[in-house]
Amino acid sequence: MVIILAACSIQAAEYHISPKGLDSNTGSKSKPFKTISAAAHIAQPGDVITVHKGVYRERVNPPRGGTSDEKRIVYQAAPGEKAVIKGSEVVTGWEKVQNDTWKVVLPNSFFGDFNPYSDVIGGEWYLTPRKHRFDHLTGMVYLNGEWIDEAKTLEQVLAPTGERLCWKAKVEDNTTTIWAQFKGVDPNKELVEINVRQSVFYPDQPGMNYITVRGFTMRQAATPWSGAMSEQIGLIGTHWSKGWIIEDNVISHSMNTGITLGRYDLPKRGVAMPEVSAPGFVKSCELALEHGWSKEHIGSHVVRNNHISHCEKNGIHGSLGGIFSTIEGNTICDITVQGWIDGHDTGGLKLLGSHDVIIRNNHIYRTHGRAGIWIDWMAQGARVTGNLLHDNRKWDLFVEVNHGPFLVDNNIFLSKVNLLEASGGGAYAHNLFTGIIKLREELERETPYHKPHSTKILGMSKVIGDDERFYNNLFTGKDGLSGYNKWKPDHLQAVGNVYLAGTKPSLKDQGELIDKGFKPGVKLSRKDDGWWLEMAINPAWELKSKREIVTTETLGNAKIPDAPFENPDGTPYRLDADYFGKKRNTENPAPGPFAAQSGKKIQIKVWPDN
Repeated sequence: MVIILAACSIQAAEYHISPKGLDSNTGSKSKPFKTISAAAHIAQPGDVITVHKGVYRERVNPPRGGTSDEKRIVYQAAPGEKAVIKGSEVVTGWEKVQNDTWKVVLPNSFFGDFNPYSDVIGGEWYLTPRKHRFDHLTGMVYLNGEWIDEAKTLEQVLAPTGERLCWKAKVEDNTTTIWAQFKGVDPNKELVEINVRQSVFYPDQPGMNYITVRGFTMRQAATPWSGAMSEQIGLIGTHWSKGWIIEDNVISHSMNTGITLGRYDLPKRGVAMPEVSAPGFVKSCELALEHGWSKEHIGSHVVRNNHISHCEKNGIHGSLGGIFSTIEGNTICDITVQGWIDGHDTGGLKLLGSHDVIIRNNHIYRTHGRAGIWIDWMAQGARVTGNLLHDNRKWDLFVEVNHGPFLVDNNIFLSKVNLLEASGGGAYAHNLFTGIIKLREELERETPYHKPHSTKILGMSKVIGDDERFYNNLFTGKDGLSGYNKWKPDHLQAVGNVYLAGTKPSLKDQGELIDKGFKPGVKLSRKDDGWWLEMAINPAWELKSKREIVTTETLGNAKIPDAPFENPDGTPYRLDADYFGKKRNTENPAPGPFAAQSGKKIQIKVWPDN
């Protein structure tokens, strides 16, 4: 055994990449490769690919993965160096047409076998955007790193420049012509780039397991609409694999999705696409089970400490392929803000099939899609904990057609609408809700429920909205839980909650504290060292009402799957730590996401600026 282990350690290699290298080199530190793809072609399980400072314009298509968590293939930026991978190319040779409009004519060979300027965005549950009223292309023009609007007509581009610059493309048999506005500048003297590649880091084939991608800046990809029933291609994506680690990256300017934890392509596997409907999606889940959808083969990814922004569909999206994963420490912002695309699935973080997924300690804001976090279909065993959400246009959190058990605890919800509840089997504990809680009945769709900690389907059920739990939350927004009074309140559990500034409890609340005239003045502000939360508090909230630590025993079983609220490993929950991980008073825990605070006002840094 010692000899075998020694042989394995000898075989592990580190390959170096530098813009000054050559792909004919050996890949050593002194003779580096020029492209990441050259190292990917030869790297074996256990090897490390270290990429040095520079800009790499390529699509990394790993031909193999690792064999275990210990025998990964690691792609990493060299420590302390900025390695940038782009899906774009620099374009020069612009000719002025009129006003501030210029054009460039490119041979179609420039794009290889994929031309984003003939690739129209669309797919399952896509909607033509109401703002621009036409279907956009996956192509894009960038001026000094910032993207420019696609125009509906060439006449708009030829007109004098307005508040926003725009471009238009025309693909013919042999050439692609792009017209673009560049207000007051010569594009041949600036950095002008256009989308060329569909992705930046994405394997063509599924089953590329145990890959680590660490420390890169990845930008500018002509990503397609990542539909819920199709192959999901992101700027970076895992493609129906297991055990990826995507960490410490800066990911931006994807025409659709930044990170996909997605599924395989049905037609490529000789399987007809089911109808685009709720029953069709159920059929696609059954097909997924036939194609390896299990804890043994799919998911268990770690996505952590990434900064994800400027993606027009999602920051992170996964349909079935994100099961048993951990998504933590990420900043997701400025998603779906341009108005170029619309449709269901748009939002900051969207998962379908979030079995035992942990969504922890993320900062999600300025998302203009459907939700900041959206867990949809089969969120069994999922936990959403310790997240900061604010300035999201529609909803901070949307839970749709799930049967539970899922747990939402220790979160700070600060947008106008904090929660859209269209599920059963949920538990909400120690959250700060400063906005509206909306309820939506789902009486038509039947969705699956599963064996605990497994993808095995045990049955189908309509959503029965009478299986909710709210413990020890702090409500400062409109209506509180009073909406449940008109919406099947019989089986609502509500214990130990605090209602401020006129918010109202449900008829089923027990041990509640109502401080009607108290105005907490919740304020979130950004300072040099991070994001700070200020609010007034009242020590009497703890003295006047006694609460208990929330545990698995407290929450009982979710009704439809008859399954307990527990950790992915089957151990029980005990919510004795707050948003910061600080221990609570187990004899009488404070309401909301923070352990007991002294004084009448708190000022707390709730997210650092790194």
